[in-house]
Amino acid sequence: MTDAAGISQSVRMMTESEPWITLGLTPDVAQKVLTDPAREQYAVRDADGVAGFVVLDMRGLLAGYIQVLCVRSDCRGSGFGSALIRWAEARIFRDSPNAFICVSSFNAGARRLYERLGFQPVGVLRELIVPGYDELLLRKTRGPWSEFSKTR
Repeated sequence: MTDAAGISQSVRMMTESEPWITLGLTPDVAQKVLTDPAREQYAVRDADGVAGFVVLDMRGLLAGYIQVLCVRSDCRGSGFGSALIRWAEARIFRDSPNAFICVSSFNAGARRLYERLGFQPVGVLRELIVPGYDELLLRKTRGPWSEFSKTR
């Protein structure tokens, strides 16, 4: 996602919806995430602009981290989120045997979606972002790095 209008719309989508409201995301931080050249950003569009997007981090030990999944409020429940995650997994599994995503402890709907798509809890990051709420690290895997490396 490189166009200014799409980035601006995506910033609003994040900062005006949960979980980012509770997490205190500011427009400046959202803008940095959405324009960081070290991360990969992909959007789905419809007649009204950005319908949803994902931001991936393919660096480091947690290569394959889905840092952001956001679907426009009027598109939720229509399968956009599931489709974006499946697309992100296909991208991730080209270069990593693991896909990771965090979900806030108060975001039960997102957690159900991720677990339905095969992500499993691997750890709790206590009060990582804001007091009173934890981030749950989930993983979907095709096996350990040592086996993945042999197939490359």
